Amino acid sequence: MKKITLFSDGSALGNPGPGGYGVILRYGDKEKELSGAYAHTTNNRMELLGVIEGLKALKEPCEVKIVSDSSYVVKGINEWLNNWVKKEFKKVKNPDLWKEYLDISKRHKITAIWVRGHDGHEENERCDKLARDAAEAMKKKLINTQ
Repeated sequence: MKKITLFSDGSALGNPGPGGYGVILRYGDKEKELSGAYAHTTNNRMELLGVIEGLKALKEPCEVKIVSDSSYVVKGINEWLNNWVKKEFKKVKNPDLWKEYLDISKRHKITAIWVRGHDGHEENERCDKLARDAAEAMKKKLINTQ
């Protein structure tokens, strides 16, 4: 099983507002960057969507180390998700994305690790820039279509 590191970050301008996610997938010395944006979203949705989109990009089952500055995502994966499933996601925010995460993560062996955001962590800073750039581009697009 390939060992992949998935670095991810999310951003929302206004929360809710235009938002973006940024992802770096690393396998050995190879890296792939992903980003995307939505017109009306929240920071937590973008944090989780980055992880989901990163996992979707993997073509085979992998051992994946997810590195995120989002305690929502890391604790969700490591601590809360099993109880949320038992409660059928009652009173859980973003159940659509958590269900999508469950579906896409099934074939992988996942570990989630929290890192402090905006603390000089090279990959986290890069993902933050990808996410913010995507959110800013969406904001400009929305302004230009008004």
